[in-house]
Amino acid sequence: MRRSSLAVHSSSMAMAEKICCYCAVLMALLLVLSCCESSEEEFVGGVQGRMAMKKPCEEIYVVREGETLQSISEKCGDPFIVEENPHIHDPDDVFPGLVIKITPFNNR
Repeated sequence: MRRSSLAVHSSSMAMAEKICCYCAVLMALLLVLSCCESSEEEFVGGVQGRMAMKKPCEEIYVVREGETLQSISEKCGDPFIVEENPHIHDPDDVFPGLVIKITPFNNR
């Protein structure tokens, strides 16, 4: 009886080792797949892809020192800032403290 319980114990250990190896392989595969998924998001092409990657700005945005409408547009994902802000008469006359409305491209 002693030999049979020893055989059962060693076969149980072998099965446990196999399960452990399969779990390790599965975890490594999940890790690789999660890295690939985020890389695909980084390489989305076109204007919509670039705009979707930008973090949306608040709907009311206050211009800071050194910013232009172009830099704000790229940062906030809103290519139509001038059209949505009729109080901006000259796009080149943007100054710190100017309050503008932002509508990100992906919210349209």
